[in-house]
Amino acid sequence: MAEEMREENSKLNRISLLGVPVDVCRPEDMDEVILEILAKPGTKQIVFLSVWDLLKGRNKKKNFSKYLHSADLILPVSKSLLWGAKFLKKPVPVRYNPFSAVISILSVMENHYKSLFLLGGRKKALQKAECNVRSTLPNLQIVGRYVGYYPKEVEKDVVQAIYKASPSLVIVGDGIKEKKLWAYNRRNNFASSIFLYYKDCIGIFSERVKRINEKTFDRGLEIWSEIFKNPFKLFLIFPFLRYIILVIWYRLFKKNC
Repeated sequence: MAEEMREENSKLNRISLLGVPVDVCRPEDMDEVILEILAKPGTKQIVFLSVWDLLKGRNKKKNFSKYLHSADLILPVSKSLLWGAKFLKKPVPVRYNPFSAVISILSVMENHYKSLFLLGGRKKALQKAECNVRSTLPNLQIVGRYVGYYPKEVEKDVVQAIYKASPSLVIVGDGIKEKKLWAYNRRNNFASSIFLYYKDCIGIFSERVKRINEKTFDRGLEIWSEIFKNPFKLFLIFPFLRYIILVIWYRLFKKNC
């Protein structure tokens, strides 16, 4: 049913990149796309897709692949994904800076008097994030919040709180063990909400985490700031080379994929 609804939405074009779904969504169409997703029943997902996520999502036996294929909106955040689509002669998606995309989505929510639930972060950071969101988007109703890093025994309380609040959007941040899969693995426990995982969102809202410079992001150099924080990420060069090889392989031998 979700696939049929996507096909009817002319504002959203879903392509397959190495067997993984990616959406072509223009910024000017974001308002309409978000409202159409909101109108769908049940748990919905918005995904920020990196090249590492794409490689992970190619394993169809894993939950992560099922999560991606069931998502309602998949926005690419890696510049290499655009290159891959262009090289494979597919429609080229629009690349989104995750934080800028979150602001756009929240603006749509505020313009239509929708509601928000914040999940994740430490107590002080979450409180500051809520305060800043309220002051910036006064017409957006914040109907609940819950910290991350919570003990396993309160899991049911967290799920119940979201179910009762029935927010239009749930932003899931740091401190949630299952990260992007948290809401997917509990999708049958919620009424009708959009879930979006973005690790740094609450940290940026609380002014405890510095957002990536726009020029750095536009150039596709944001990986270097991550390597600076964690030098072990230099080893990501190996899966990245695998991605390049796969794209070339698909171009040569799997032209219809």
